[in-house]
Amino acid sequence: MSTVLKQVIENIEELTSSEKALVARCLISSLEIKHDESVDNAWANLAEERFSELESGVTKGVSWSEIRNDVTGKSA
Repeated sequence: MSTVLKQVIENIEELTSSEKALVARCLISSLEIKHDESVDNAWANLAEERFSELESGVTKGVSWSEIRNDVTGKSA
């Protein structure tokens, strides 16, 4: 175990809740995940297709309030 990790563990109780959350967020974001360029390209292509559908009128947009009401079961 590294000295830095030992210090963090020994002093964790001195941190506020928001400081602990920040440490957790930093640790999680620092984990290396293999980046797949093809996934990024696929998402970009899909976004462009959907945008074109909206612009051409093939697809109709839905407001956030409509989506929220559908999810919560409330009617407008």
